[in-house]
Amino acid sequence: MGRIFITGSTDGLGREAARTLMQEGHQVVLHARSRERASAFADLASRSAGVVIGDLSSAVETCRIADQVNGIGRMEAVIHNAGTYLTSRGATPEGHARTLAVNTLAPYMLTALIERPDRLIYLSSSMHRDGDGSLDDIDWVDRRWDPSRAYSESKLYVTALAFAVARRWPDVLSNAVDPGWVPTKMGGSGAPDDLEMGHLTQTWLAVSDDPAATTSGGYWYHRQRQPPAAEVSDPRFQEQLTKILAELTGGSLL
Repeated sequence: MGRIFITGSTDGLGREAARTLMQEGHQVVLHARSRERASAFADLASRSAGVVIGDLSSAVETCRIADQVNGIGRMEAVIHNAGTYLTSRGATPEGHARTLAVNTLAPYMLTALIERPDRLIYLSSSMHRDGDGSLDDIDWVDRRWDPSRAYSESKLYVTALAFAVARRWPDVLSNAVDPGWVPTKMGGSGAPDDLEMGHLTQTWLAVSDDPAATTSGGYWYHRQRQPPAAEVSDPRFQEQLTKILAELTGGSLL
């Protein structure tokens, strides 16, 4: 059975994915933003393959997360599940917009820093189609803050990152998942989509030998491949984006 690392596994989709994989006999490495937040998965921690702590809005702590994961050993799969939606821009210790930092910069950094796994899964959203594909001021330094648009753009970027990794690393299965509008802390209790199918698509891509799950460069919704926004599949957009992400984080995938 494989060893899988899941970011943001204290609640919602991440917790459900961790619980499901453990029930199937897999070794799961859990992640919490802080030791206080880790108490939320105390019932799972004793059965886990390890717990790592760190705030994904901080570049320094994101590097420490990667070090902790690498210290446990090579992962067969990494599920980049953690995400945020903020009503204000906020600012990370490095001065980045928190939505960009958590939803895009952290997955980029962890992809570059964690020993290369067999499979990578990135959490996207149908809202990625509302993102601005111009790549101008992706950190919202000059633009007037718009939380919905910032979230959409961050999901456009992380979806394009999944496709860029699939193209650059042919030995890795890299995919993006739209879990739907599900009843999580972020989605709200009235969200109409199926929470179970949201997390089961992540776990399926992480461990299944189903021929469909062993493909790369896909955008998935409820285990069905869907067409993403046009920019996602554009190698020029991918290259421009990854160059900007390298500049913002000081690290490169290559």
